[in-house]
Amino acid sequence: MKNDRIYGILLPVTCLPSDEGIGTLGSEAYRFVDYLNECGASIWQVLPLNPTGFGDSPYQSCCSNALNYYLIDLKLLCNEGLLSREEISSSDLGGAERVDYGKQFSNKIPLLRKAFSRFDKNAEEFRAFVESGKFSDFSLFMSLKCALSHKPWFEWEETYRCYAEDTAKKYIREHDEEYLFWQFTQYVFLRQWNELRSYAHEKGVRIMGDLPLYVGYDSVDVWKYGDEVFKVDKNRCPSVVAGCPPDAFSDDGQLWGNPVYDWEKMKADGWKWWNHRIDSCMQLYDILRIDHFRGFDRYYEVPASDRNARGGRWCDGPKEEFFKDKKEYAIVAEDLGVLDEGVARLMKNVGYPGMKIMEFAFDGNPENEHKPTNYTENFVCYTGTHDNMPLRGYIDELSGESMEVYKRDLLSQCSALGVTADLTDSVSICKSVVVLAFASIAKMTVIPLWDLLAMGKEARINFPATVSADNWSLRFKREDFSDGLKEFLMEVSKKYGRNQKSKKE
Repeated sequence: MKNDRIYGILLPVTCLPSDEGIGTLGSEAYRFVDYLNECGASIWQVLPLNPTGFGDSPYQSCCSNALNYYLIDLKLLCNEGLLSREEISSSDLGGAERVDYGKQFSNKIPLLRKAFSRFDKNAEEFRAFVESGKFSDFSLFMSLKCALSHKPWFEWEETYRCYAEDTAKKYIREHDEEYLFWQFTQYVFLRQWNELRSYAHEKGVRIMGDLPLYVGYDSVDVWKYGDEVFKVDKNRCPSVVAGCPPDAFSDDGQLWGNPVYDWEKMKADGWKWWNHRIDSCMQLYDILRIDHFRGFDRYYEVPASDRNARGGRWCDGPKEEFFKDKKEYAIVAEDLGVLDEGVARLMKNVGYPGMKIMEFAFDGNPENEHKPTNYTENFVCYTGTHDNMPLRGYIDELSGESMEVYKRDLLSQCSALGVTADLTDSVSICKSVVVLAFASIAKMTVIPLWDLLAMGKEARINFPATVSADNWSLRFKREDFSDGLKEFLMEVSKKYGRNQKSKKE
């Protein structure tokens, strides 16, 4: 990441083609790794692999270190004799167009339970996995959730509402089978993931994961650790929640609702909870993108009783002291949004590459930090992120003077970097921006697949601060991974020195 020009593709695992209603860690994931290798790409960037929570968002998980059992490939379980193909084909897991999380919940979990019923629970490797305790909290939490009608923990009966070690051990003893089932989901996921990741390494592809800054309120983390980690009272009720202040886009700001961290209290034990979280991620991924990185410098908290974010305040995070023993980690900092001198100082001191977004670049402002001519090598250049409108959709919505400014600015940037711009239509403009990203001085360029395909607003993966069946449900088809796209990627990555295969030849 430090010494070579490379590129990658952003593609959430959930978006992969499959006939299991959701992308999985099976054959299509391996096929995508092959495709990356053939295109000369070095990086596969994914979104968080945590179980999805409220609104099906991987950024609102029930557990910060658990893994999404919906991504387990059922056909791989067939190969082990744990399921039959007939059992899979007779279950309605959803179609190929969109992920139907309701059907995953209703029908995939029973299939996993059936596989578990045929699994050797006394196998030495599995017993060692369980005894390691890594997923003990998650397995207990999910066992209780299933027993208590999937209510959030703060609506559980008093016996279980506040975590207690003795109660936890007793419950596990009395519900051993259920507890082991949830351990099984993590065991199988990790086995499939590690095999896929090893294959990617053989093909010269590294995986960039994603770490949300905050956790959901209805989570193992808040339930178990309470005021040891979060700003909550003795009953684990939050006094303040996370948000974003009012800006040009929102008079009320954004009220995210996540519990915020008590950084001062965590400092007393050397931020043990956070260190464990990051170390767990570094075992899963080769590179880690940390979302909302500015929160380590300062974060915005809002009284929990408020209905909007206007009454919030900025508070200090742990700053660079937290990263003093992590400066050699392969971390990418998502440094977008409201930035100030403190964030700039933090970024300089930790030395991690930040992010630049082409979609934000062409506004007529010569000092716009997202313009390729304004940044240095230590950045990752994107056309857009999972929270933005797809690039072509953004271009389609421009009109009049804003479109003319966009074209003039893009043409000027292309000229400065020796890129031939085509401004014929929105698809051509989108392609020109992609080529410009490859030509940029940034050491790493990552392009979301929807932008490589010049897809419009229909391909938007997330509308922030909304709950909708359109969020997190995007799927791609096998034909999207075409020879034509492969040839384009090979050509442009070779031309701008980012093709890993050509460097080895």
